[in-house]
Amino acid sequence: MSGGGAWTGAAVAAVTAAYALLSRRLATTAVSGAMVFTGFGVTIGPIGLGLLDLEHDAGPVLILVEAALTLVLLTDAMSVRREDLRGGGFLPGRLLGIGLPLTIGAGWLLAWPLLPGLTAWELALVGTILAPTDAALGKTAVSSPRVPPLVRSGLNVESGLNDGMALPFFVLFLAALSGTHASEEGVAGVFWRALVVSTALGLAVGGIGGWLLHRAHERGWASRDWRQVFVLAVAAGSYTLAVVVDGSGFIAAWVAGFAFGVSTRRSGAAEVPAPGEDTAGLAQQLAELLACLSFLVFGAVLLGPALQHLDWRIVTYAVLSLTVVRMLPVALSLAGSRLALPTVAYIGWFGPRGLASVVFGLLVVEEHVPGVQLLGRVVAVTVALSILLHGMSAVVLANRYGAWHKEAAARRPQLREGLPEEEAAGSSSTAR
Repeated sequence: MSGGGAWTGAAVAAVTAAYALLSRRLATTAVSGAMVFTGFGVTIGPIGLGLLDLEHDAGPVLILVEAALTLVLLTDAMSVRREDLRGGGFLPGRLLGIGLPLTIGAGWLLAWPLLPGLTAWELALVGTILAPTDAALGKTAVSSPRVPPLVRSGLNVESGLNDGMALPFFVLFLAALSGTHASEEGVAGVFWRALVVSTALGLAVGGIGGWLLHRAHERGWASRDWRQVFVLAVAAGSYTLAVVVDGSGFIAAWVAGFAFGVSTRRSGAAEVPAPGEDTAGLAQQLAELLACLSFLVFGAVLLGPALQHLDWRIVTYAVLSLTVVRMLPVALSLAGSRLALPTVAYIGWFGPRGLASVVFGLLVVEEHVPGVQLLGRVVAVTVALSILLHGMSAVVLANRYGAWHKEAAARRPQLREGLPEEEAAGSSSTAR
């Protein structure tokens, strides 16, 4: 790396070790891992010590963040079960099927008056890049036992799936931009390779991989440790095969995760450990580490330079992206659900922007499109505000919302949020 790679490596190792030693203590505070690593990234970036910058270190940076997102997409998809979509009742379906497209559209339209100079497709990319959510940035908000299971499950499933569901929009909007690598092939070609071929490859690698894992375990050939390594091979295989045919490695990895999870559950019943509990353990831990390092890179190469060129339009769009662009589509998607206003507000607020937005933003920056500098700054400031605001508010708002829910459920036993997930799902179908 520039500025002395050895010193940069030593500094990164030191902050990683320090956070590991304090991780349990910090988990009870408003200081999140994303805050720590992003702040350290700004320190070693161009506006700090100058040890890391995108101009000289683009190759290693992109490899790191792409590996992180690939593992996150695959492990998130692996852990989703059919009952998560049904048992979480109406919530995931509404947030993903209605809320996500509305969020992309709202982000696109709001960018029009606030970000002059960008083309229609560049504006569409802004809305798409900042649509996926990252539950890890407000972990307490989706893990606190005080929050009703229906809400926790809904937010978790939404966060696990919406980055993958935003990928086709991102790929097609990027292809529509003139001057990009994808535009040379045209939208139709990108649609075929990125969506159709990549999906088929993901299904094949994930499905066959899950079946092979079960058969090997059934015969006693695969040890527990190497079953976990096998998941990494599935992620790498699906990603690289799609890249070889000029498709989307991310889409292939996301689809492979679904196919792998379904295949292991269907073929192995109880014999193969449930995805996300044993088999995916190593991949999930590695994904978490790479995600933290990706926030470090984000602080250095995107946020640091963006802080030198702030203006009111960028800050205004970032604030509105985290509020109006997220909360209004959530409110519309939950209309008629009979959820109380505090619940709708809680779900709307906890839509933090994180790893997927960072990776998408870096990929666009590397394409050197005409409006790339402004686009990169908007993404950087929005994600930075999300890291700060959602991280600091997670514990406080989870406790306050939990206290409200406890009192409201005591007064109204049939409160929708307080029902078991199965009853809530049934109630939703009755309401419709």
